[in-house]
Amino acid sequence: MNRRARRCITDSPEAGYTLLELLVVIAILALIVAFAAPRVVGLFSQSKTKGAEIEISNITSALDIYRLDNKRYPTADEGLKALIEQPANSPGWHGPYLTRRDGIVDPWGRPFLYAPPAGDGAPVVQSLGADGKPGGTGEDQDVTSDH
Repeated sequence: MNRRARRCITDSPEAGYTLLELLVVIAILALIVAFAAPRVVGLFSQSKTKGAEIEISNITSALDIYRLDNKRYPTADEGLKALIEQPANSPGWHGPYLTRRDGIVDPWGRPFLYAPPAGDGAPVVQSLGADGKPGGTGEDQDVTSDH
């Protein structure tokens, strides 16, 4: 059989992969997914914690600017909403201090917790992590501005 004849046979519409070849490829893909999926899920949970840390840093900066404009931090009653909407007793308000309304919501969909400063300290902004309960480890750990 010459080269031209062989090319016609392999290029024919009936040429293709066998069932065994397809099963081997599917098995290899399944193994790759089985080993990679836990790693990807772990990275996703870490990214939410990192996202919470970044959001807390942004909120803390916005609180400092709020303080410069109003000569005080928001009260506990005003909360972090004071960074988005002007409170009644803040004539120096030049906000909004956060560009997104959802900037006061943590990556797990719950509002960040806010505690005004005690004395000359700094305010505390906190997320309770994935479980929404104090303490925890991994994705459930608390993320706070109070280091």
